[in-house]
Amino acid sequence: MKQKNGIESIPREQTVDFQIKSAWHSINRMYNQQAVQYDLTTSIGFVLLNIDSKNGTPATKIAPLLGMEPRSLSRMLKSLEEKGLIFRKTDAKDKRFVKIYLTELGKEKKDIAKKTVKRFNQVIKNEIPEEKLEVFFEVLANIHSIIESNHIFN
Repeated sequence: MKQKNGIESIPREQTVDFQIKSAWHSINRMYNQQAVQYDLTTSIGFVLLNIDSKNGTPATKIAPLLGMEPRSLSRMLKSLEEKGLIFRKTDAKDKRFVKIYLTELGKEKKDIAKKTVKRFNQVIKNEIPEEKLEVFFEVLANIHSIIESNHIFN
Protein backbone atom coordinates (compact mmCIF):
# COMPACT_ATOMS: atom_id res chain seq x y z
CA MET A 1 0.00 0.00 0.00
CA LYS A 2 1.18 3.51 -0.77
CA GLN A 3 1.93 5.86 2.06
CA LYS A 4 0.52 9.35 2.25
CA ASN A 5 2.00 11.63 4.91
CA GLY A 6 3.43 8.56 6.64
CA ILE A 7 -0.01 6.92 6.81
CA GLU A 8 -0.79 3.76 4.92
CA SER A 9 -3.31 4.42 2.14
CA ILE A 10 -6.23 1.99 2.13
CA PRO A 11 -8.76 1.85 -0.68
CA ARG A 12 -12.00 3.20 0.79
CA GLU A 13 -13.88 0.02 -0.14
CA GLN A 14 -11.61 -1.84 2.30
CA THR A 15 -12.37 0.38 5.29
CA VAL A 16 -14.81 -0.68 7.98
CA ASP A 17 -16.56 2.68 8.11
CA PHE A 18 -17.10 2.76 4.33
CA GLN A 19 -18.73 -0.69 4.37
CA ILE A 20 -21.00 0.18 7.31
CA LYS A 21 -21.99 3.54 5.81
CA SER A 22 -22.53 2.03 2.37
CA ALA A 23 -24.73 -0.74 3.79
CA TRP A 24 -26.73 1.77 5.85
CA HIS A 25 -27.28 4.00 2.80
CA SER A 26 -28.59 0.99 0.87
CA ILE A 27 -30.92 0.05 3.73
CA ASN A 28 -32.06 3.66 4.16
CA ARG A 29 -32.74 4.01 0.42
CA MET A 30 -34.72 0.72 0.42
CA TYR A 31 -36.78 1.80 3.46
CA ASN A 32 -37.45 5.23 1.94
CA GLN A 33 -38.65 3.64 -1.31
CA GLN A 34 -41.18 1.66 0.75
CA ALA A 35 -42.03 4.53 3.10
CA VAL A 36 -42.86 7.04 0.36
CA GLN A 37 -45.77 4.80 -0.71
CA TYR A 38 -47.35 5.47 2.70
CA ASP A 39 -46.41 9.16 3.03
CA LEU A 40 -43.58 8.27 5.43
CA THR A 41 -39.80 8.47 5.57
CA THR A 42 -37.30 6.16 7.21
CA SER A 43 -36.75 8.74 9.97
CA ILE A 44 -40.46 9.06 10.67
CA GLY A 45 -40.80 5.28 10.75
CA PHE A 46 -38.00 4.91 13.27
CA VAL A 47 -39.48 7.59 15.52
CA LEU A 48 -42.91 5.93 15.41
CA LEU A 49 -41.35 2.53 16.16
CA ASN A 50 -39.82 3.98 19.32
CA ILE A 51 -43.05 5.36 20.76
CA ASP A 52 -44.96 3.00 23.06
CA SER A 53 -48.37 2.51 21.43
CA LYS A 54 -50.26 2.12 24.72
CA ASN A 55 -48.43 4.18 27.34
CA GLY A 56 -46.67 6.80 25.24
CA THR A 57 -42.98 7.58 25.59
CA PRO A 58 -41.28 10.44 27.40
CA ALA A 59 -40.00 12.91 24.82
CA THR A 60 -36.56 12.88 26.48
CA LYS A 61 -36.19 9.11 25.89
CA ILE A 62 -36.77 9.18 22.12
CA ALA A 63 -33.67 11.09 20.94
CA PRO A 64 -31.15 8.79 22.66
CA LEU A 65 -32.92 5.71 21.28
CA LEU A 66 -32.45 7.04 17.77
CA GLY A 67 -29.07 8.69 18.16
CA MET A 68 -30.64 12.05 17.32
CA GLU A 69 -29.83 15.46 18.67
CA PRO A 70 -32.66 16.90 20.81
CA ARG A 71 -33.04 19.86 18.44
CA SER A 72 -33.50 17.56 15.43
CA LEU A 73 -36.00 15.48 17.36
CA SER A 74 -37.96 18.61 18.30
CA ARG A 75 -38.34 19.48 14.61
CA MET A 76 -39.29 15.88 13.81
CA LEU A 77 -41.92 15.75 16.59
CA LYS A 78 -43.40 19.06 15.42
CA SER A 79 -43.67 17.63 11.90
CA LEU A 80 -45.26 14.40 13.19
CA GLU A 81 -47.75 16.46 15.19
CA GLU A 82 -48.64 18.52 12.10
CA LYS A 83 -49.18 15.30 10.13
CA GLY A 84 -51.54 14.05 12.83
CA LEU A 85 -49.35 11.07 13.79
CA ILE A 86 -48.63 12.02 17.41
CA PHE A 87 -49.80 14.26 20.22
CA ARG A 88 -48.04 15.52 23.32
CA LYS A 89 -49.37 15.28 26.83
CA THR A 90 -47.86 17.19 29.74
CA ASP A 91 -47.68 15.40 33.09
CA ALA A 92 -50.32 16.77 35.48
CA LYS A 93 -47.88 16.73 38.43
CA ASP A 94 -44.72 17.93 36.70
CA LYS A 95 -45.34 20.30 33.78
CA ARG A 96 -41.73 19.84 32.57
CA PHE A 97 -42.43 16.17 31.84
CA VAL A 98 -43.97 15.55 28.37
CA LYS A 99 -45.03 12.21 26.94
CA ILE A 100 -45.49 11.52 23.25
CA TYR A 101 -48.49 9.41 22.20
CA LEU A 102 -49.47 7.98 18.84
CA THR A 103 -52.76 8.99 17.25
CA GLU A 104 -54.80 6.28 15.49
CA LEU A 105 -53.14 7.34 12.23
CA GLY A 106 -49.75 7.19 13.96
CA LYS A 107 -50.50 3.63 15.12
CA GLU A 108 -51.41 2.64 11.55
CA LYS A 109 -48.18 4.14 10.19
CA LYS A 110 -46.17 2.48 12.99
CA ASP A 111 -47.68 -0.87 12.00
CA ILE A 112 -46.57 -0.29 8.39
CA ALA A 113 -43.05 0.57 9.58
CA LYS A 114 -42.97 -2.51 11.83
CA LYS A 115 -44.05 -4.81 8.97
CA THR A 116 -41.42 -3.27 6.69
CA VAL A 117 -38.60 -3.80 9.22
CA LYS A 118 -39.77 -7.36 9.96
CA ARG A 119 -39.92 -8.18 6.25
CA PHE A 120 -36.38 -6.89 5.66
CA ASN A 121 -35.04 -8.84 8.61
CA GLN A 122 -36.84 -12.02 7.56
CA VAL A 123 -35.39 -11.83 4.04
CA ILE A 124 -31.89 -11.27 5.46
CA LYS A 125 -32.32 -14.23 7.84
CA ASN A 126 -33.53 -16.40 4.95
CA GLU A 127 -30.58 -15.43 2.74
CA ILE A 128 -27.70 -15.36 5.22
CA PRO A 129 -26.87 -18.36 7.41
CA GLU A 130 -27.48 -17.88 11.14
CA GLU A 131 -23.82 -18.52 11.99
CA LYS A 132 -22.73 -15.65 9.74
CA LEU A 133 -25.33 -13.31 11.25
CA GLU A 134 -24.10 -14.21 14.74
CA VAL A 135 -20.54 -13.28 13.74
CA PHE A 136 -21.83 -10.09 12.09
CA PHE A 137 -23.64 -9.02 15.28
CA GLU A 138 -20.62 -9.92 17.38
CA VAL A 139 -18.31 -7.85 15.17
CA LEU A 140 -20.68 -4.86 15.27
CA ALA A 141 -20.91 -5.15 19.07
CA ASN A 142 -17.10 -5.19 19.24
CA ILE A 143 -16.84 -2.12 17.00
CA HIS A 144 -19.41 -0.33 19.16
CA SER A 145 -17.50 -1.27 22.31
CA ILE A 146 -14.20 -0.04 20.85
CA ILE A 147 -15.79 3.27 19.93
CA GLU A 148 -17.51 3.63 23.31
CA SER A 149 -14.26 2.93 25.17
CA ASN A 150 -13.09 6.22 23.68
CA HIS A 151 -9.47 5.21 23.22
CA ILE A 152 -9.20 5.40 19.43
CA PHE A 153 -7.73 8.89 19.27
CA ASN A 154 -6.22 9.15 22.75
